[in-house]
Amino acid sequence: MNPDFSWLPAFLQTSDALFPTGAYAHSLGFEEFVRMNGLRDEAGLALFVEEHLRPALQEQELPYLRFTWMAEGAVTRHEIDREISAWKLARETREASIQIGRRRLAALRAVNEQAVYRELAEAIARGEAQGHHLTVSALQARVEGFPLPAALNAWYYQAVSGVCSAALKIIRIGQEGCQRVLRGALQKAETTVRVSLDVERETAGWFDPLLEIASMRHEFADERLFIS
Repeated sequence: MNPDFSWLPAFLQTSDALFPTGAYAHSLGFEEFVRMNGLRDEAGLALFVEEHLRPALQEQELPYLRFTWMAEGAVTRHEIDREISAWKLARETREASIQIGRRRLAALRAVNEQAVYRELAEAIARGEAQGHHLTVSALQARVEGFPLPAALNAWYYQAVSGVCSAALKIIRIGQEGCQRVLRGALQKAETTVRVSLDVERETAGWFDPLLEIASMRHEFADERLFIS
């Protein structure tokens, strides 16, 4: 029997950079991190991904995507959404996550309206949920039949490629350098996703003081390329 890949076209469409979430306008703290730490080349970018981004994905973001994907009922999803808010200490990063998530939700409703999308939008309007990007992405994966491994790997890819895309505008690195960093990170995707599956909700989380400080300082920078 051939496997069912009927979910794949929608998965590719909404995982592509062309899908209008506005994520390209955010570096999520990376811009100020570069300024603070003198990061300037391919080696520095690879080190940032390894020491700051990948642990956060493994210990916090991928587990929370899984919790939301597996959640039964809107109330539980809203609780997880509020937990995600609590973990995002820097106001800019928190608001960026909400802004991107709500844009994804609006775009999803425009191309494939579903009752659960409308219900989440109504909950956001009532103040019962914030609509973080992680929450909306997990809900979409569940509703549109994306397998959990595909959803986790897509989130991992988008997180790393987003930083690489921002790096092209901030540091001295070319397309090929970014692709080498991305390939190196993708070689660790399977392990990162597998380890994240063992993280329980009671112990999930990641605190990176340096990146949090960078995000907070970015808000008051005299000049900047990205919203966050």
